[in-house]
Amino acid sequence: MSRAVTLIGAGLGGALAAIFLARRGREVTIYEQRPDLRRVALPAGRSINLALANRGLKALRAAGLETAVAELLTEMRGRMVHPVEGALDFQPYGQRAHEVIYSVSRPGLNALLLEAAERAGVRIRFGMRCMAVDFDTDTLEFEDETSGTREQVRLTPCIGADGAGSMLRKALANRPGYESREDMLSHGYKELSILADARGAPRMDPGALHIWPRGGHMLIALPNRDNTFTVTLFLAQSGEPSFASLGTKEAVRRFFSDEFPDAAALIDELEDSFLANPTGTLGTVRCSPWHLEDRALLLGDAAHAIVPFHGQGMNCAFEDALELDRCFGSVEDAGSADDARAAAFRMFYARRKPNADAIADMALENYVEMRDSVRDPGFLLRQAVAFELERRHPDRFARRYGLVMFRDDVPYAEAQRRGRIQETLLVELTAGLDNAAAVDYDRAGKLIAARLDPLPELDKPG
Repeated sequence: MSRAVTLIGAGLGGALAAIFLARRGREVTIYEQRPDLRRVALPAGRSINLALANRGLKALRAAGLETAVAELLTEMRGRMVHPVEGALDFQPYGQRAHEVIYSVSRPGLNALLLEAAERAGVRIRFGMRCMAVDFDTDTLEFEDETSGTREQVRLTPCIGADGAGSMLRKALANRPGYESREDMLSHGYKELSILADARGAPRMDPGALHIWPRGGHMLIALPNRDNTFTVTLFLAQSGEPSFASLGTKEAVRRFFSDEFPDAAALIDELEDSFLANPTGTLGTVRCSPWHLEDRALLLGDAAHAIVPFHGQGMNCAFEDALELDRCFGSVEDAGSADDARAAAFRMFYARRKPNADAIADMALENYVEMRDSVRDPGFLLRQAVAFELERRHPDRFARRYGLVMFRDDVPYAEAQRRGRIQETLLVELTAGLDNAAAVDYDRAGKLIAARLDPLPELDKPG
């Protein structure tokens, strides 16, 4: 029985999944539509820094890449909130030394994973666009974007890690019993840059994710290792203000001067970059199921693309890759290779689907928090109380944000469930109050004991 596997997509999730598959003795070939990013520069405005957290780090550690990845990371300890007027407000992500997240360059991390995949024996064919998926003839058809020639390869088994526009998902969606839905956000994004100063020093605090929340829109900036910042504006596609209304240099300058005055003074070639860089779209993909027998499987954004507002798209895809490897490990000795693969695909879907749905919901909710709630006194009061409850009851109470970002031993669905219970509790405890010291913490302890099960015992870092 052949151990060949075809994988569509050499992005972050696909490359890591390929590494795990190759380590299990699979002969993996990846077909990637784009050219090799190690040899071709990305277009301006398309790099998008990412936030790497515990879940993603755990998967990279399992692949033996933690040390190499560490060279690419910039630590972020919390959010630095920039009001239109007034002092900056630093809001820490956690209260323990290891509760931080990391800014990482997408192309830098992707290049590292491609190198690791090739070292593991993975064959990667760049510039190969998937044109057709035919389950009846068991074939995939690819077009070489350089020569224009087409070739067919055997479909079974195939793993689609080809992003939110996945050809494999679209083919599965045409089969009876399969469902697929793409919910596009009315907001889009545009990327800009803040350069280092003339001495090469950072022009803002490099240890924070900077955020300019403005209710219906927001600007964020993630630090880079070279002391620059990658800036992203999230704004409505139409209406006022919107990307559609910012079509001239004058409109761009006026909008940034009014909404983000301190950032406007720092962004490199603001007007020209804004008008030249592309405007991206944002959306959520939900589909069911993610597999067809032992023949095809979806992974990462191809199965469950989410909006970026919880910093978990990449982390979730990496968690997918690790979970798929574990599923193969659980069934490798069960029956024939085909039976084992089908069992692994079913197990993977059963384990990951509820968690993918949960983080999709939480990412949408976090957009409201980032662009608006971080300025709300009631939200800030509940956050202060949550930190105090976390200190007093660490075995049971952990903020939902912390569960998602720092507790890789707590599934997304469980973080969502506990988060709902805790939010209700916080609303009850702070009703009619305006400061955290006035909370009845004895009552809080009793409510926590009654409503929240103990958390898994936290492993000490290092």
